Amino acid sequence: MKVQIVNKSAYPVPAYATEKSAGMDLKANIDEPIVLGPLERAMVPTGLYIALPDGAEAQVRPRSGLAAKYGISVLNAPGTVDADYRGEVKVILVNLSNEPFTVNPGERVAQMVVARYEKVEWEEVEILDETDRGEGGFGSTGRV
Repeated sequence: MKVQIVNKSAYPVPAYATEKSAGMDLKANIDEPIVLGPLERAMVPTGLYIALPDGAEAQVRPRSGLAAKYGISVLNAPGTVDADYRGEVKVILVNLSNEPFTVNPGERVAQMVVARYEKVEWEEVEILDETDRGEGGFGSTGRV
């Protein structure tokens, strides 16, 4: 899929790290470090502007290394960039640890996955079809 991008950042456009990577790293396009205290959040600019084709979205997701090592996540994970949005892609980072975390210029702060989606056309009915699971949810299928 071709996606138009305007790169106003100091860094190259995002790229896949390996042949089978689903996401591309997004970098903090900041002039000075941002210190996130425990439970603090910040909008981190990327300097990227994209025009997705109709029927596609970009999902902004946490990086597993930042989450596992430092408790850093994307607050609205996954954040959605819609096909008609033309503003700067920003990452809402949150520090879920008990220690301050410093975001440095050029740091990989999130990953972006571009995916196709289906539009829903609601069909109102009086009753839904039966399944074995029924209304069971939130742990109802047990642990294996």
